[in-house]
Amino acid sequence: MATEAVRTPDDRFSGLPEFNFEPRFRELDGLRLAHLDEGEGEPVVFFHGEPTWSFLWRKVIPPVRDAGYRCVAPDYAGFGRSDKPTDIGWYSYDRHVEQAGSLLADLDLRDATAVVHDWGGPIGMRLAVENPDRIARLVITDTGLFTGRQRMTDAWHAFRDFVERTEDLPVGMLVRRACFEDPGDGVAAAYEAPYPDAASKAGTRAFPLMLPTTPDAPGAAAGQRVLEALRERDLPALTLWADSDPIIPPRVGERFCESIGAPKPRLIEGASHFLQEDRGGEIGTLIADWLDSR
Repeated sequence: MATEAVRTPDDRFSGLPEFNFEPRFRELDGLRLAHLDEGEGEPVVFFHGEPTWSFLWRKVIPPVRDAGYRCVAPDYAGFGRSDKPTDIGWYSYDRHVEQAGSLLADLDLRDATAVVHDWGGPIGMRLAVENPDRIARLVITDTGLFTGRQRMTDAWHAFRDFVERTEDLPVGMLVRRACFEDPGDGVAAAYEAPYPDAASKAGTRAFPLMLPTTPDAPGAAAGQRVLEALRERDLPALTLWADSDPIIPPRVGERFCESIGAPKPRLIEGASHFLQEDRGGEIGTLIADWLDSR
């Protein structure tokens, strides 16, 4: 049976600030999925989180691309330029991982670096574990793995409760409030651009609601498996964390990185949860320098 989905009109993406990238499209399971593919060289794949899309990486990509790397950034189903199933029950952790994994296979990406943020962490880090021939390194920013045993902050619980009762989620406002510096009306509007109506926001609402908060919840066992596998595999990792993130504070980042055997995070000053908005160019340069220093 066909999945009922919204396809955002292209004109809603016209004139977005600092976003001069051409979208690429592919078809999967009856859906049109979008991604960016910029530059040439070893691949670097950027996994966005909630409730963002590839627009999040617009300041990070140029320094990495210009240093000689191929930068790929998917929009998950329900986000950005990708089609948006309207049934909130359609979305699951397994489905997001499967669809993102199909991009790695379709583009035949190998020896890639996965750059992850927020929900991009559980997706990208699981792909690294399940596709060791394709992902060889990690750049970890303000994220974690959800095992059902993790402690969530009061800020996260307040966010989840808000999402659960809000059908027409104010996406731009949520991003705006989780930046250290106000990115302005134009950026807030760019995060709203993919969603022409409330029904198209099902994907943005699904992520917080499907996060496992008990060990027997869907996705928890997979999260635990990924955590243990990362600890054993000992992937090279660059860890960057916003110094003022109220959602996943630096102390939580330190404990998470220690749990998977990754280095202690380097703090990005003057940045909140969406550190790519606050310090995107700096982050891009740090990633490029780290890759060049191998």
